[in-house]
Amino acid sequence: MEFRKSTKSDVTKIMEIVKQAQEYFKSQGIDQWQNNYPNEEVINNDINNGESYVMLDEDNIIATTVISFRKEKSYENIIDGKWITNGDYGVIHRIAVDNTHKGKGLSHKIIKYAEEVCKQNNVHSIKVDTHEENIPMQSLLKKNGFKYCGIIYLEDGGKRVAFEKTL
Repeated sequence: MEFRKSTKSDVTKIMEIVKQAQEYFKSQGIDQWQNNYPNEEVINNDINNGESYVMLDEDNIIATTVISFRKEKSYENIIDGKWITNGDYGVIHRIAVDNTHKGKGLSHKIIKYAEEVCKQNNVHSIKVDTHEENIPMQSLLKKNGFKYCGIIYLEDGGKRVAFEKTL
């Protein structure tokens, strides 16, 4: 398995995987990635910004994520806690694995890859937020050494639990 930056020709497959994740969240009663988010415009912006990555298995896209080094406006105010660090950080967004490849530890590999990208960019902190009802993601983060830091609110008012890991 390998990673590479996403290209415009990957958008259809990335959206397939995103739609699977949206259906999963909906079936679990988790109000995350609903209301047409993320959509093709969001994915195209991720690609244009050079932040979208795909995981390949023999040239087949089996997972997607975003690794960003831009400051998150919604991370400026954290409630009921605090960030571990205040310097530069990477952010992981939109981890999604194709349904036919779930249960193989790919999300763990995505996080490890994001850590390597951060180290290559001389960044020693990763921050992540997720829906408070997305227990599988919270468990994944904790298993990978992330510490719960508090609550943040997205620009649209959505409440998220925030985690950070220092490298």
